[in-house]
Amino acid sequence: MLEKLAKQTAIYGISTIVVRFLNYLLTPFYTRIFDQGEYGIVTDIYALIPFALVLLSMGMESSFFRFTTKAEEEGGDVEAGKRRVFASTWGMTSLNAAIFFVLVWLFNTPISRVMGEAYTLHPEYVTIVAAIVMVDVFSIIPFSRLREQGRAMHFVMLKALSVLLNVGLAISFGIAGLYDTVFGVGWVLVANLVASVVTLVTLLPSTNRIVPRIDWALMRRIFVYSLPLLIGGIAGTANEFIDRQMIKYLTPGDSAEVMAELGIYGAIVKIAVVMTLFTQMYRLAAEPFFLSGFKKEEFKEANAASMKYFVMASMVIFLGIVLFRDMFALIVGRHFREGVDILPIVLASNVLAGIWFNLSFWYKREEKTKYAAYITTLGLVVTVALSFVLVPKMGYRGAAWVRLAAEAAMVVWSYTLCRRHYPIPYDLKRIGEYFALTVAIYLLSEYALGGVGEVTHLMANIALFAGAVVYAIWREKIDVKALLRAAIGKFLR
Repeated sequence: MLEKLAKQTAIYGISTIVVRFLNYLLTPFYTRIFDQGEYGIVTDIYALIPFALVLLSMGMESSFFRFTTKAEEEGGDVEAGKRRVFASTWGMTSLNAAIFFVLVWLFNTPISRVMGEAYTLHPEYVTIVAAIVMVDVFSIIPFSRLREQGRAMHFVMLKALSVLLNVGLAISFGIAGLYDTVFGVGWVLVANLVASVVTLVTLLPSTNRIVPRIDWALMRRIFVYSLPLLIGGIAGTANEFIDRQMIKYLTPGDSAEVMAELGIYGAIVKIAVVMTLFTQMYRLAAEPFFLSGFKKEEFKEANAASMKYFVMASMVIFLGIVLFRDMFALIVGRHFREGVDILPIVLASNVLAGIWFNLSFWYKREEKTKYAAYITTLGLVVTVALSFVLVPKMGYRGAAWVRLAAEAAMVVWSYTLCRRHYPIPYDLKRIGEYFALTVAIYLLSEYALGGVGEVTHLMANIALFAGAVVYAIWREKIDVKALLRAAIGKFLR
């Protein structure tokens, strides 16, 4: 079972790394042409967009996967059932997106005032962002359909097209000097909008001429499943973006100083690209995999094993970044590197986010999605409460610690609920072993070896990292060659 998941993760992984790496080229580019305050606007906007996407998609991605599986289980004309699920979920999300854009377009001036001084000067930024969100929401369910059909390469190629267009236009605008005009950061949004529109147009042929059409009887069933996911998704995504908002509204200082803090924080978060990429590629493969028709015991066995391997891989990635963080810091411009000390905290938060994502599959499978709302609401409460304490005193550093605390709280409660309602035999001993090894290596490098020369420290870190990788491979008896051959072979088909 896990061989299939590993292959799918590798396929999405190789492709996603390439695609997202191209996108992340914009981080060193932007942090060298924009000052901290201007990049703070970029950070702010791109933290808000995922929240809008979650709100408007209403948990329909997971619902789509679950109800296409139900169509197979119910028998009859399976293809017709799948088409009905696709048309209804696509229709619902598209309707939401269109209404959202019209409302933002009509009220962009008051919305701009709420968002802050930078947006009051440029209310057109808000309208363009709403257009980006609308087009991206139009694309969500068609992209989910490609994943459900196992068309990983088609999915990746379209994502690559979007990123290449975005990066190409953004860099071209910079070469043309457009970022120095009055419109400034707005050209970043224009590049994104053009890329999103072209991607949607290219994606439409894969829908096989199915048009968005809401079957309200089916939608009522879907809403019962998706509404808790929507609430959980809103709270969960709020956890991911509200740290930026707390920096913006709680950090002492004038608007320029606050946006500079936000810019530094956003740049350091971007350095954690490898961990973000790994979690993303795992999510793309794992969600349709675990929401398919597993028998109960098979599901438990697969989920327990995948959790162990996810933690193992995450620990290796964590060490690979924190042991060489001075080199990773070169990704961003010089004026943003003062915040690199929060990188281990940000990475640890990302690891915990992946763990509680793994812990979410049982309640999605059992259609007890109310637990998503409970768990993520807890995280949101922790984030808001601690932010009022730490952010005014510590600025973006306080926001990093708040994020870690919120993710830890969600992991603890997720695991507690899992043990109580759907016990899964996670290998806690092995998982704890990997955590302990990672912490020990990090502390050894950071404190015991902190006073040695730079070259000696670098060589020691290389040895420590290599030792951790070799130990993990030996401990799990992983046949690396066989795994790579299988993944690359399927990737090249």
